[in-house]
Amino acid sequence: MKRGSLVFAGVIGIIFSAAIMVDGVVEDNDKAIRKVPTTHKVVALTVDDGPHNMMTPQLLAVLKEKNAKVTFFVLGEHAAAHPEIVAQEVADGHEVASHAYKHRFLSKISKEEMVEEFDKAEKAIMAAAPKPVLFRPPGGAYNDAVVAEAELRGYTTILWSVDPGDWRRPSVSSVVENVMNHVKPGSIVLLHDGQYPLPTPEALGIIIDRLREQGYSIVTVSELLQYYEVRN
Repeated sequence: MKRGSLVFAGVIGIIFSAAIMVDGVVEDNDKAIRKVPTTHKVVALTVDDGPHNMMTPQLLAVLKEKNAKVTFFVLGEHAAAHPEIVAQEVADGHEVASHAYKHRFLSKISKEEMVEEFDKAEKAIMAAAPKPVLFRPPGGAYNDAVVAEAELRGYTTILWSVDPGDWRRPSVSSVVENVMNHVKPGSIVLLHDGQYPLPTPEALGIIIDRLREQGYSIVTVSELLQYYEVRN
């Protein structure tokens, strides 16, 4: 993970100068990573909002069966409620990252409240996992102050490039097809485990199989950062 952080530090100044939209939030001069430019067929699967006492164990079972590793962006309040699940994520070889403490838009609250969100989340996560090196703002909502606070704590801010909307509870086939129709080398896929039930566990197994059939390797976000290719 240290190597991935170093790669990010070297390239952050040249990434994503154009405006983008994430969940209705438009950001200019972006300092967050949505995908990694690479010619290698690598994809990072990420899971937000857990751990959930019913949903997350189902995902972990699928991931163990498929021998695939993902990055869990956990909410601090859920990590505090279920530290044993966070510990299992770590034991199974997954990457655990911060998604703040509660699912609040950090760009819409005071700096003091924002700092508290980072503090409480980190404390809850570190009760069961190593200190996070990655951060994803809830809802993808952030501003310069949020990114600066993340950087101050040694976090790389990560968004996503493929969102099948699994939290809306569409069909399994809809989630699978949405991912497979949009995935590219260097994609970061957004999935969820913060509520029950969701189509995500069943869809996840199919997605993993189909990605591998197409020659993709599934990596954690920190591993994906090592594939960054500077392009002229």
